[in-house]
Amino acid sequence: MIRHSDYTSESWKNLPWKKFRKDLFRLQKRVFKAVQAGNKRKARFLQKLILKSRAARFLSIRQVSQLNAGKKTAGIDGVKSLDFTGRFELEILLRKSAGDWKHQGLKEIPIPKKDGTTRMLKIPTIGDRAWQCLAKYALEPAHEANFHARSYGFRVGRSAHDAQALLFSNLNSNANGIDKRVIELDIEKCFDRISHSTIMDNLIAPKNIKNGIFRCLKAGVNPEFPEQGTPQGGVVSPLLANIALNGIESIHRTHIAGCKITDKTAEGQILYPSVRYADDMVIVLKPQDDAELILRNIDEFLAKRGMKVSAKKTKITAATNGFDFLGWHFKVRNDGRILITPSVDNFKKFREKVKKIVNCSNYGSKVKAEKLAPIVRGWRNYHRYCDMSGSRFSLWFMNHKTHTVFNKETRNTRKSSTALIKKAFPSVPYSLGSHVIVKGDKSPYDGDLIYWSQRNSKLYDGMTSIALHKQNHSCGRCGMKLTSEEHVHLHHIDGNHNNCKPKNLTAIHESCHDYLHMSKRVTP
Repeated sequence: MIRHSDYTSESWKNLPWKKFRKDLFRLQKRVFKAVQAGNKRKARFLQKLILKSRAARFLSIRQVSQLNAGKKTAGIDGVKSLDFTGRFELEILLRKSAGDWKHQGLKEIPIPKKDGTTRMLKIPTIGDRAWQCLAKYALEPAHEANFHARSYGFRVGRSAHDAQALLFSNLNSNANGIDKRVIELDIEKCFDRISHSTIMDNLIAPKNIKNGIFRCLKAGVNPEFPEQGTPQGGVVSPLLANIALNGIESIHRTHIAGCKITDKTAEGQILYPSVRYADDMVIVLKPQDDAELILRNIDEFLAKRGMKVSAKKTKITAATNGFDFLGWHFKVRNDGRILITPSVDNFKKFREKVKKIVNCSNYGSKVKAEKLAPIVRGWRNYHRYCDMSGSRFSLWFMNHKTHTVFNKETRNTRKSSTALIKKAFPSVPYSLGSHVIVKGDKSPYDGDLIYWSQRNSKLYDGMTSIALHKQNHSCGRCGMKLTSEEHVHLHHIDGNHNNCKPKNLTAIHESCHDYLHMSKRVTP
């Protein structure tokens, strides 16, 4: 028994997190394999064990209160964050009532959209988010065994770059992309219109988890549509949307003579030329494909799930005219080669972020450089598989303008301003179409940790990449393989962030990094 009346931060830090991860993953792997084998009864039994698991409870609380980006977002109870005592109290509450969880209401926050309209972001309380995360631990491996290989949004081990790579393979010169068209599919208010009955009918879960999910859905209903919608701020909402939309990728398929219809590639062509990322979807069409028939079939599929295609935003576009998808612009040139660049809207938003920081008079050039570096590095990393050779994407003009602003400060010289610019605009190597797409039948729950840790290491570059390879893709603190479940942080062993020698750097889990520095913090 853990005593946490005094020194609760140390009690939290010293919990057996490595054992928790192993225990939870062992159960999730068994759920995945049970569903793959068609034994749903066994899967539901194992899901009950996850819901009762002490390891899963603590990991879910850590995820929503320590690791998630929205960890300091308050629900209707006004609680923005949990101290260490609150985390232990929440674990006791989950232990007593996880099997019969009652959801509170949702806090609504209006989010403006680029077309001038707004969407409502509905935020659950921290306790509700922790229960949803616990339920997700049980639900995700069961449905990962059934999800279509061409779905990439909000799935473990998959990313937008996989969707980009699939479109590249369908539209490059080897695939005769110059002759193809695409359907840019838009589902009207997808998250607000998903039928509750569809979700509940397709959910692989025991009764107590189903009851909790049903209450979660009803907590965020629109009075106008009481039987539809999922809250767009819940931990489990993206998973529920994927469950409802699973199978839409199979509506259009390409037949190859002498080959059976599978999710795998054959003779260089994809048999399912549809790419879905959450509710965004692109369908690649050959000249002989009937676009109207495909759209009618999609309409029928969506109607059964309470949704419909947006006639205003859905377009049929020639690949040579170009189209936007996930912040990229895809266009097949007249010589047959495909060009992928950042979209105009994406570049505009990025430029506005940089401009806001550079022109801010609240802090000096050193702070500006520190704030710019992660934004620029993140943008360049996202577009690292694009063609960035154009002058617009070199960021030369931003560099020049920022250098001018930095140089106006009296304490800066031309040399010091140039050094700050190098820090503010870090370079990232890029290569068009070089991303290796994830294998269609692979899942992080299949137990192949070597494949997933090596794949995760490719997401990083520079000193982080060197450290990962030196450590054999394992955490430098806990020794576990570094898969996509957590971000990788680069830790300076001697505490001096100016000492970036390879011997002073080690790649570790984000949570492990937090625990190393926890004793230096006054607040959690």
